[in-house]
Amino acid sequence: MIEKLGDVPDGVIGVRASGTLTAQDYASVVDPLVDELTREGRRGRFLVEVAPDFRGLTPAALVQDVRDGVRAIRSFDGCAVVTDVAWIRRATAAAAAVLPYPLRTFRGHQRAAAQAWLVALPAGGNVTARLVPDSGVVVVEAAGALRVEDVQALAAVVDPWLDEHPDLPGLVVRAPHFPGWATLGALLRHLGFVGTHHRRVGRLAVVVGGRLAPQAAGLAGRIVHPQVRWFDPDDLDAAVAWAGSAATDDPATPRSG
Repeated sequence: MIEKLGDVPDGVIGVRASGTLTAQDYASVVDPLVDELTREGRRGRFLVEVAPDFRGLTPAALVQDVRDGVRAIRSFDGCAVVTDVAWIRRATAAAAAVLPYPLRTFRGHQRAAAQAWLVALPAGGNVTARLVPDSGVVVVEAAGALRVEDVQALAAVVDPWLDEHPDLPGLVVRAPHFPGWATLGALLRHLGFVGTHHRRVGRLAVVVGGRLAPQAAGLAGRIVHPQVRWFDPDDLDAAVAWAGSAATDDPATPRSG
């Protein structure tokens, strides 16, 4: 059976699964939750407890589980699975590598930690992207590890410009430190974006803190198409001006291709 949990923090949706799940369980508990999220365009943070006596799903319930998962996949800000069932922990770890939202497992006695992790997750994406119309420079500011929706947000700003212009003069990436990726799916989506876009970007300004940032920018300049230059985190205006200026051959800003 599936039951909705009431003793969870505000903003967290909790359910508990035990025994064998049936299609009726999904119809009475899961479907209404998914319907509400998709109808209202809201995002949810899910706490899923799996009891020690959990035995799996009936075939009809499995079909419904897949359908609900496809419908709600873009409505998740994160999911914490609390269980001591070994095969559920292994399956969850495998799914976490490919899903577009953060997914973690916690032991049965770690429910409080699971709830705290969900509450601490950032709302929506970690990236904001804006276009400077006069120069055709896109400024990207990352506040945390990149998620799939962050790459989608960047594409939503860059692609309309590229639909009307042969290239993007400049891209500025600003972050307090190298943000990394929240999931393997986010990494793969980001690599796909870079692969299809980098030859249409003139200059890339890296405004990132950390001792390794200048070296990383130099390495990127030898791998990708744009001219690449690192700027101190306080030099955003200078980075935007450089990214939007006329492209020139500059030995200090190596360019491949």
